Amino acid sequence: MDDIRAGVFAAPPPRVTAANAAAMASLLGVSVDAHHSAEQRRLDESAARKTNWQRWGPYLSERQWGTVREDYSYNGAAWDNFTFDMAAMRAFRWGEDGLLGICDRECRMCFALALWNGKDSILKERLFGLTNSQGNHGEDVKESYFYLDATPTSSYMRAVYKYPFNAFPYEELVCENARRGRQEPEYELEDTGALDNYYDVQAEYAKAGPNDIYVRITATNFGSEPGTLHVIPTLWFRNTWSWAPGCNKPSIKARVCEDGSQMLVTQQETLKEFHLHACPNPQQRAGQTPVELLFTENDTNTRKLWNVTDCGPYTKEAFHEHIIRGNEKACNPCREGTKAGVHYVLRLLPGQSETLLLRIVAADEEHEQSGSGGCSGAAAVFERQIREADEFYSIVLHCSQLSRDEKMISRQAYAGLLWSKQFYHYSVRQWLHGDASFPPPPPERCAGRNADWAHLYNSDVISMPDKWEYPWYASWDLAFHMVAMCSVDPYFAKSQLILLLREWFMHPSGQIPAYEYNFGDVNPPVHAWAVWRVYLQTGRRDRVFLARCFHKLLLNFTWWVNRKDPRGKNLFAGGFLGLDNIGVFDRSRPLANGAFLEQADGTAWMGFFCSCVHSGINYE
Repeated sequence: MDDIRAGVFAAPPPRVTAANAAAMASLLGVSVDAHHSAEQRRLDESAARKTNWQRWGPYLSERQWGTVREDYSYNGAAWDNFTFDMAAMRAFRWGEDGLLGICDRECRMCFALALWNGKDSILKERLFGLTNSQGNHGEDVKESYFYLDATPTSSYMRAVYKYPFNAFPYEELVCENARRGRQEPEYELEDTGALDNYYDVQAEYAKAGPNDIYVRITATNFGSEPGTLHVIPTLWFRNTWSWAPGCNKPSIKARVCEDGSQMLVTQQETLKEFHLHACPNPQQRAGQTPVELLFTENDTNTRKLWNVTDCGPYTKEAFHEHIIRGNEKACNPCREGTKAGVHYVLRLLPGQSETLLLRIVAADEEHEQSGSGGCSGAAAVFERQIREADEFYSIVLHCSQLSRDEKMISRQAYAGLLWSKQFYHYSVRQWLHGDASFPPPPPERCAGRNADWAHLYNSDVISMPDKWEYPWYASWDLAFHMVAMCSVDPYFAKSQLILLLREWFMHPSGQIPAYEYNFGDVNPPVHAWAVWRVYLQTGRRDRVFLARCFHKLLLNFTWWVNRKDPRGKNLFAGGFLGLDNIGVFDRSRPLANGAFLEQADGTAWMGFFCSCVHSGINYE
């Protein structure tokens, strides 16, 4: 509380001098010389719109299935309307998901990993977890993966996934968690013994330019026996063509380079032509067939899902059919489509590692045309970007009070924050009324979830609470995230706080959207606090940022006064105000017999809101 009082309730601090700016930078773990790092220069160029360094990043969701925006049921049963099992063969309407993947900031073109251990009945294309009703403590991802490193411009990123050597225990995880009660612990992947032997699959990304990304995939056998691991780096386009007639369909085609290597060539009307170079299999011997390129369409298999035979011959799950079941007709022999994969087969002894190199590059920015399938510059690019990431974090985390281990923990924590950026697309009006190429949604939807938020149109990269368990923004979570984010990317922190106050987010009544399950729900009013803290932490100079937020925060304050003080006594009610959803009453719904709550925590939050805004008004 003392820290909060010092930052919010105390008298306005004196005008900033070079000396106390350095002192505050030290206190916050931020250097006043941060602009000297290469990463900071990239951030500055991106913010000035001089160079689009943040066009590509970890913006690919980890779970698109089971979300409200993909739910077209009559009763709002999002988990049941689009399940994990469906995701392999059903095209998503509003986004994409993948394993340790990236995409551009509009999620037009995506890249991620697919894996097969030779034993599973499906490829590992996405993370598995239990739905809200399956888990004994609610929804829960049942995988082992870690974000290890990231920079704000995604100039360098690293993450690892641990893939069981033997068959993934999908059914065991579902059944055992269903058997357990709420008083018992959750049954995790580690409890099954599946990770006694596993493959460690590490994905690294390094940018040579804004549209030139090297990919390094390192697979290691941490099992006690030799094993065969299939690695299928996959490039595909988000399906934007199925929902309205006349939309142009992008394409990915194979091309043989002058040196005999293969690459993928993409065409999309709003993106440049891009090439994906894939290095040869490091285990490939002279004279052997090059790596296999696979092609299909990112289209729904309506035949399998609903016994409707209007789908084409090549559908979303074709790689499962081709690799696992040996169906040679599943993939397009003409070597073109909207989804393509590079199929590597690695035979690994215990403790053995192999590394795969790829490169995604805009055709007009590709300067390197020779050697190792266009990937020969990878080592130098990775070395440089790792060095520059080290330089950046040595400045951000320079505070002498942190030990070496604490700095490593902080850096990985920032990696988690940066990897949790996600492209989020949701037009409520269009979602309510449906698409031209499909039957209209059930009429119940127009009086159901989010029906009062038809103005809301989101198509942005937004910070998520978690890209699997909560792959949708939550306004008060985001406010807290940005206080931490501003130490590494103040531009993004400010833009996110402004974004939620824009007219295509904020309700005309002044309410800030809560989260997609119910945009009209009530969360603690912490947005003003986050704005004030970000302003203080970024040098106390950006009055334009304060002014842009202040006007909309007054509208939000008025909404609270008009809607959540039912008797005009400055005693406020609301929804998830601190106790979240564990209260005796559901505080988001009216009580029986016209009763209402006067909540101490709601009133305290409003007092806090007032203090934060007052600090901004009186600051000089």
